Amino acid sequence: MKAVIYKKFGAPDVLELVDIEKPFPKKNEVLIKIKASSVTNADCYMRRADSLFSRFILGLTKPKARYQILGTEFSGIIEATGTEVHDWKTGDVVFGFRGFGTGCYAEYKCISSTGSLAHKPLNTTFEEAASMVDGASTALFFLRDKAKIKPGQKVLINGASGSIGTFAVQLAKYFGAEVTGVCSTKNIALVTSLGADKVIDYTKEDFTKNNEVYDIIFDTVSKSSFGTCKKVLTAHGVYIDTMFSLKGIFQSIWTAWFCQKKVIFAMSVNKKRST
Repeated sequence: MKAVIYKKFGAPDVLELVDIEKPFPKKNEVLIKIKASSVTNADCYMRRADSLFSRFILGLTKPKARYQILGTEFSGIIEATGTEVHDWKTGDVVFGFRGFGTGCYAEYKCISSTGSLAHKPLNTTFEEAASMVDGASTALFFLRDKAKIKPGQKVLINGASGSIGTFAVQLAKYFGAEVTGVCSTKNIALVTSLGADKVIDYTKEDFTKNNEVYDIIFDTVSKSSFGTCKKVLTAHGVYIDTMFSLKGIFQSIWTAWFCQKKVIFAMSVNKKRST
C-alpha cells in the first residue's frame, strides 16, 4: 500500500511517498481503508520536532519507527474486522481520531474497535468528517468537561478561526456563553458567522490590554500566556491551553493548589462514539 512517511525531522519536503506492507487487524481491531485524513498543527510539530522535549518523545536524531507515518484524523470504510470485534462490520463508513497515535497518512490503518471511532454522518463528505474530529472533540472536552462552562459566562476564544477555535465559538454559544473571538482581519466575517458576539482583530488590538474581563480564556493556538491573561480573568476565571508543555503542566498544578484563577492543561482522550 502507499503511505507518506518521514525519516528525518524538518520542513514539509522531508515527507515522501513510499510503498509499505498492508496491515492486518488484530483480534480487537478493524482495518480501515482511509479515504481522507488531515494536516493538523500536531502533525507539523511532530514533523519539525524543534524542541528538546519533542525530540525526547519522538526520537533524538530521527523519528522513531512508530511515528514515521503522521496523521491523527481519518475517515474511511471498514474493510476487515478482528475475530473479537462485534460492534463493527465490513462496509461500515466511519471517521475518528487516533489520540496519541498517528499513522493515517496511508491507504490503510488498523484501529482499535474501542477507540475513537464513529459512523460518519450521511450529510458530510469524507473530507469534512476527517477534518472536524480533533477540533470538535478538543473544544468540547476543554469547555464542557474541564472548564465547566455555564450559561451567561464571558468566554474569549483566541484563534477563533482555527480548527479548534471554530468549534469552540459554536460550542460556547450553544452552552449559553457570551463569546468574544480573536482572529486576523481576513477571518472576522467567518468568526462572526459562527455566532461570536464580539470579534477582536489581533493585528489591531491586544485583548489583554482592554477593559474587558472573562470567565474563560481559551487559547487554542498558544499565542498568549497565563501571565499576560491573568489580569483580564475574573476572580475565579480559568485560562485554557491545549499546547503540551512542561510549563503548562507546572502552572496547572500550581494554580490548582495556590490560586483562585486556574490554568487548565490536559490531554483529551477520546472514547468510542456510535451514532
